[in-house]
Amino acid sequence: MSDQASTWLARYQPYRRRAEIGFWVLVLLIQMLTNSITTWIDLRTTPFAQPLVWELTSNLTVGLLIPFLIAFERRFPLSWDTLGRNLPWHMAGTLMFCGAHVLVMMALRKAAYAAAGTSYTTGPWASVFAYEYLKDVRSYVLILSALLGYRLLLLRAQGEARVLDAPEPASDTTPAPGPLLRPERFLVRKLRSEFLIAAADIEWLQAQGNYVGIHVNGHDYLLRSTLSDFLVQLDPARFVQVHRSFAVNLDRVAEIEPLDSGDARLRMKGGSQVPCSRRYRDALGS
Repeated sequence: MSDQASTWLARYQPYRRRAEIGFWVLVLLIQMLTNSITTWIDLRTTPFAQPLVWELTSNLTVGLLIPFLIAFERRFPLSWDTLGRNLPWHMAGTLMFCGAHVLVMMALRKAAYAAAGTSYTTGPWASVFAYEYLKDVRSYVLILSALLGYRLLLLRAQGEARVLDAPEPASDTTPAPGPLLRPERFLVRKLRSEFLIAAADIEWLQAQGNYVGIHVNGHDYLLRSTLSDFLVQLDPARFVQVHRSFAVNLDRVAEIEPLDSGDARLRMKGGSQVPCSRRYRDALGS
């Protein structure tokens, strides 16, 4: 089962971005058509073009706001340990989401009506905002639910790593001061399996929201940590940060390709490529 998941994930990765965009396009397209038809049936005497324009402008605006909502959730992640701290931010986020939705949607409708030689009128803005807010809260929650569910699915297939707990000292002894203990292995949970990976086998790392992506022998695993916090636990003579979002194992760097911009591209021994920004170039020679 684990091998099947790895195969599926490897085949999916090249198409991942297109699949994610296609998913939201399909969802919004279906919602636009179904809502247009039901509104047209309810109004009966209204030409179908009017509810179609209403739903087109509304769903187009929501589609434009989805990337901002995803970025907002990365800045204020929702999980059991952050819920109390970040939930108020998302409550405020629903107001910002609705405000942007109403402003852009109304501007698009006025432009569409003007192009048809008519004018689009609305009721009092307070009433419009209150009406749209009730719907936008639902949209906000559904989008976040889909995002978190999708992320959990990938996490289960990709595998989640954690640092093995260090043994606790005996109660009658006091640990002697010494160098920082760094983990040599990490426990990875993937679907129903658990296995160990050696720190020395890590090729490169990438910051991914609330996680650090660990690339090991052609496989990617996620560790709940920030990149900077995780690097503290690794050997600084071997692992260095080369980009705001990337760090590499120097033993696994095969070639450094300078770029005209002053940045560089690192070709790893495993065949992958990692960006290196010029502010971190010196770390490669230290």
